[in-house]
Amino acid sequence: MTLRGLYAITDSQLLPGERLPQWVDAALAGGARLLQYRDKSTDVALRREQAQRLKTLCDYYGAALIINDDLALAAELGVGLHLGRDDGSLREARQQLGRNAIIGATCHASLEFAEQSAADGASYLAFGRFFQSVTKPGAPAATPVLLEQARKRYSLPLVAIGGVTLHNAPQLISAGADMLAVVHGLFGTDSAAEVERRARGFSELFARL
Repeated sequence: MTLRGLYAITDSQLLPGERLPQWVDAALAGGARLLQYRDKSTDVALRREQAQRLKTLCDYYGAALIINDDLALAAELGVGLHLGRDDGSLREARQQLGRNAIIGATCHASLEFAEQSAADGASYLAFGRFFQSVTKPGAPAATPVLLEQARKRYSLPLVAIGGVTLHNAPQLISAGADMLAVVHGLFGTDSAAEVERRARGFSELFARL
């Protein structure tokens, strides 16, 4: 699939219990193309159950599910994987999941990280944070100029993450972002209808820019 558009990322604190499938359904209905299931809990059975439900939703909408930092679960479900800088070997993940799996890599604000990730077989390169982030306030800062440099250097899809909102998203797309990874700016609301409205807003930006 073409890696372009809204990349929704779940958060277990923002999306407890039944809110998770409901809010995710709204995001996918609004046009999210990728969904990353991110849950750092140690409840293996719950994580498997939730991931399976999200895979069913993604299949319905024609979106791709990405598992954060859990190669075994990604392999079990036959879905994609996202690895942070300290989450294991991207090269080994590629070998285990196969050449067609979507495997993303966190590059923070480093073109050197991106270079290594590309060499190891990443499907996309994720840079950020670009703005103040509720989810990861201490992450290294990146700039639109970095995106422009990465765009000239790599043919791989680029993901921008960190404090992304409908207001600041256009400058990231203009700088070269193929996907916008959004957590709080998408799911930080008490209404599934608002999640869908925001998702449609992000998706429409890609149609216009």
